Amino acid sequence: MVFEISREAAAGGGGSSSTLRILVATDCHLGYLEKDELRRSDSFDTFEEIFSLAEQHKVDFVLLGGNLFHENKPSRSTLVKTIEILRRRCLGDRPVQFQVVSDQATSLQNLFDRVNHEDPNINVGLPVFTIHGDHDDPTGVDNMSAIDVLASAGFVNYFGKVDLGSSGVDQISLHPILIKKGATSVALYGLGNVRDTRLSKMFQTPGAIKWMNHESPEDMPLLSDWFNIMILHQNRRTASPDNGVTEYLLPHSLDLVIWGHEHESIADPWEVPGLGFHITQPGSTITTSLTSAEATQKHVLLLEIKGMKYRPTKIPLKTVRPFEYAEVVLEEQEDVDPNDEWTVHAHLDKVVDNLIEKNNRKTGSGSEPKLPLVRIKVDYSGFSTINPHRFGQKYVGKVANPQDVIVFSRSAKRRQNTQVNTDGSEQIYPTELDQCTVEALVAESNVKTQILQVNDLHTALHVFVKKDDNMAFHSCLQKNTEDAKASAKGETGSTPSSQNLPASMALSAFEELKCSSDQVDQDTHDNSDELVETSSEDEERRQLPRPVKRTALAMVGGSASSSSSSCSRRKTDLASYRRIPPAKEEEDGRVKKRRSPHVAGRYGAVRRNR
Repeated sequence: MVFEISREAAAGGGGSSSTLRILVATDCHLGYLEKDELRRSDSFDTFEEIFSLAEQHKVDFVLLGGNLFHENKPSRSTLVKTIEILRRRCLGDRPVQFQVVSDQATSLQNLFDRVNHEDPNINVGLPVFTIHGDHDDPTGVDNMSAIDVLASAGFVNYFGKVDLGSSGVDQISLHPILIKKGATSVALYGLGNVRDTRLSKMFQTPGAIKWMNHESPEDMPLLSDWFNIMILHQNRRTASPDNGVTEYLLPHSLDLVIWGHEHESIADPWEVPGLGFHITQPGSTITTSLTSAEATQKHVLLLEIKGMKYRPTKIPLKTVRPFEYAEVVLEEQEDVDPNDEWTVHAHLDKVVDNLIEKNNRKTGSGSEPKLPLVRIKVDYSGFSTINPHRFGQKYVGKVANPQDVIVFSRSAKRRQNTQVNTDGSEQIYPTELDQCTVEALVAESNVKTQILQVNDLHTALHVFVKKDDNMAFHSCLQKNTEDAKASAKGETGSTPSSQNLPASMALSAFEELKCSSDQVDQDTHDNSDELVETSSEDEERRQLPRPVKRTALAMVGGSASSSSSSCSRRKTDLASYRRIPPAKEEEDGRVKKRRSPHVAGRYGAVRRNR
């Protein structure tokens, strides 16, 4: 499948050439450490270099494999810098040499149902196709992400976005983007990040994921003549598919799989035994986790496709901040004394100095080099730890991460649940926390949900914790309620049947839940320590009898307007509230009215003069 394209064809780059050139990059993480004065521009420097390489190699389009942004809600500064680069690099008079011949409305996520370079209102010279990752995935009721902002502005072509909905039936239909350039036909499949456990179950469920094949009219090549590319953004698991996706779950009809999310750069494609397709893993373009996997050279991948053959070329990135990594086992060092902390400091200082010197030799004496990232993983078994922050202070101005130069760990042999101390006592170490899911909790408690779907609750919890979205549960509740109302209305018409009565009761409960906090406040005016307004109008209103609280069951068959009207309450300034103790009863059973120490004034309550 891999072959060498002739140099004449490779140098053509336009006109009637049938060689399709694609520059692939994954995990750009724009906006990473944007509050760090030293490293805030690292992600944008490399992003700029990616488009410089695209112009240098005269590619037809740029393909991004997810996690374009590091944050789910990127800051305005990050959005502005991203749009500036895309506008400067992608807009222009350069002609686009390929055509999109598929139904674009089914594969692209925008309101215009077309790729941006075919929009007559935008002059695009370098198209960009991208999927979303686990950092910038769509959330909320409208299922929107930051990439939707770029797509609606016409800077990128967003595809691979799926909305599993709240129907409880997980099903994904993957529609390819069909691209033609001369005699070369490419079918580009894309799938943005989906929760690993959920997607793994879907891959193992027959019919849950539908690979939509294109129609082949007379003027289109046969299905076997298309070069099929799949790009996805998931955890890659080679052993167990429970917490990720393995390549053995993908269909055999693919020719090349581009794997995002994994930061280790393995750009050279390799063939999967028994499946017939190749996998490439370009890796991230910026170092975000200081591990051994990211200590290697970062790359982007240039794909040159002609017919059913392709040639990959990995291109090293030169603007990535250098990173040096080392591992130290203190027990194996002869010059370290377990009872002398100074010897530990001295040995680690020697290791850090060697790594800095090693980086200086690589950089040479060219332009001003970037300060390197340095990480030492220290196995301190049998030793006591030292203060990492105090240790790193001496390297301020020498490394880019003085606050976390060293990280301590323990070997697997010594990390036991029980360890005997020198005094004979046993020291207990906690085991790993059991990873509990919402599905397991619901199954254990034997709860039957009628409106809220368990998968949606799990997703809302994940978004609330990982994406810091305070409206995650509200969006889940609103979306499921609207879907349940629509389905109930379609099934029952105007008269609800007894079979759907629990669903109607649950819907009424949700309506009641929206204003439950207000009703609780209204129903507890008699309690002590209550906040009430001190105006004379409200004093008279409090003497009137209040209606009895309506429960959710009482609302079955009733109108939603009654519940919404009970939600309204008068809002005044907090300064006009005071705490009133409960009224005391006299001997004859009459309630003694307490004289308020405040009178209503023009600008709030004023205390009486005594």
